[in-house]
Amino acid sequence: MRRAGALLAGLGLLLAGCGGGSKANATKTTTTRVEVVKGSDSGAAAFDPQAIYKREAPGVVTIFSVSGLTAGGGGLGSGFVLNGEGEIATNTHVVTEGKDQAIKKVGHVYVEFSDGNRVPARILGIDPDADVALLKIDPAGLNLHPLPLGDSDKVDVGEPVAAMGSPFGEQQSLSVGVVSAIDRSVDSLTKFQISGAIQTDAAINPGNSGGPLVNGAGEVLGLNQQIQSQSGGGEGVGFAVPIDLAKRSIGQLREQGRVDYAYLGVSTAPVYPQLAQHFRLPVKRGAWVQTVTAGGPAEKAGIRGGRPGEEAFQAERVRVGGDVIVKVGAQPVNDSSDLAVDVARLQPGQTVPVVFYRGSQKRTIEVKLAKRPEAVRVTGG
Repeated sequence: MRRAGALLAGLGLLLAGCGGGSKANATKTTTTRVEVVKGSDSGAAAFDPQAIYKREAPGVVTIFSVSGLTAGGGGLGSGFVLNGEGEIATNTHVVTEGKDQAIKKVGHVYVEFSDGNRVPARILGIDPDADVALLKIDPAGLNLHPLPLGDSDKVDVGEPVAAMGSPFGEQQSLSVGVVSAIDRSVDSLTKFQISGAIQTDAAINPGNSGGPLVNGAGEVLGLNQQIQSQSGGGEGVGFAVPIDLAKRSIGQLREQGRVDYAYLGVSTAPVYPQLAQHFRLPVKRGAWVQTVTAGGPAEKAGIRGGRPGEEAFQAERVRVGGDVIVKVGAQPVNDSSDLAVDVARLQPGQTVPVVFYRGSQKRTIEVKLAKRPEAVRVTGG
């Protein structure tokens, strides 16, 4: 996906006095009040931003990160309450520094609620590949409002949505719009992209990172993650990590403090009717294998990539002669994005049937998936 200036929606700032000196932190009680936020039954037909805000805002938090022991470096983002045990979901880039080859957890994290309470948080784990982080606060003495999680597989283009968070530090802000597109691929903090991302024209700006994107029923569809911008501000093209992917990350972070992804070891190009006709491919949809990773699961199973050298077609360059993957396990593959999503849902070490075409011949081969190679080195915390 080509973009002009994709920006992670975090906000850098200097923090002063957020080391736990507030009255809220000085008061200790042993009572936790949990008010479960129930989704509305009215659905998108009666989209009511005012009702959504009233119902969801208490479960949306502002997250302050501090690099060291003293103020002078850090950032600000958003997040939301997952449960009564004090777990908070946000983006990895809200609570880390660096990118590419090295990511470092910040030294201190604080979570501020809509009622003004601000408490320290512990980073239970981060997933740089999906840009999802799981935090934990002590719930004692707090009124917690967990938000209901939706199903991002059921999101429709045109569906009204609301983005909540702290853009530019303006806490508890609401913006509304629609789902502009689904199944987008956007940058993560590693060399691997986030597949299945939700695109929206609801305003997402620096500081919104990690906040919820909710539907008319108040269910979280995704974590607001980045914007596409030429100016550095919101221009109606924002993206959210799909909640189904985030659920997978959160579950593994909770259990083992890290997330393992399955790995097939191929690069592919999407197949569409005109390309299929031009290159005489046997199917009009699928993922055309361009290269296979040496020693990877696909190569070991016998899947083939294209021949060396590229041919041009409709402003694209492709390698000809590779296998065309049309199904992984029980999931059909219509393009490269489908393949990435389908593999990401599987587990390392799992053996799955992969259906593909080699020339005009349809074949099925069993592939034992590997663990995705680590693309970054995480330090700190």
